[in-house]
Amino acid sequence: MSVIDSRVSSFVRSEVFSHTFRDGMALVERTANYLDGEGREASRQLARHAALAYANASMRLTTHLMQSASWLLALRAVRDGDMAVEEAADPKYRLAPRERRAPSMVEVPLPNDLADIINAAEQLYDRIRRLDGELFNAGAPGLDGPDIASQLRSLREAFGDA
Repeated sequence: MSVIDSRVSSFVRSEVFSHTFRDGMALVERTANYLDGEGREASRQLARHAALAYANASMRLTTHLMQSASWLLALRAVRDGDMAVEEAADPKYRLAPRERRAPSMVEVPLPNDLADIINAAEQLYDRIRRLDGELFNAGAPGLDGPDIASQLRSLREAFGDA
């Protein structure tokens, strides 16, 4: 069993994964309910410029949530024995660094509920991205944390013994 197989197999059976999975799926459901109901009505009340910003933000939101859900579902499939770790490590399930919101998007006031959902989705995406890096990067440290001694050596080599 490779280091990655071992890390992933251990992780998918952890409470951290269970908690992240529940949070992620709950956020997907919350977002769908909002965008199909209250959010649709809120978007109709916006001025044209704000409505365009709302549409852009909701598309980006759903894209990030779909990527997060795909990652979570792939790891659940690993846990349930329906997918091999090697398949879950395929780039199609991996998360790329998320794009930051453009300054023009930040300046346009979005409905508070949508802004709250976007912030929650960004936090989830960032959390999953960190987990993805810890699990699937072969040289990455395990879930116990980084090797502090090697990081200190690297800093000393880079900056000298100041």
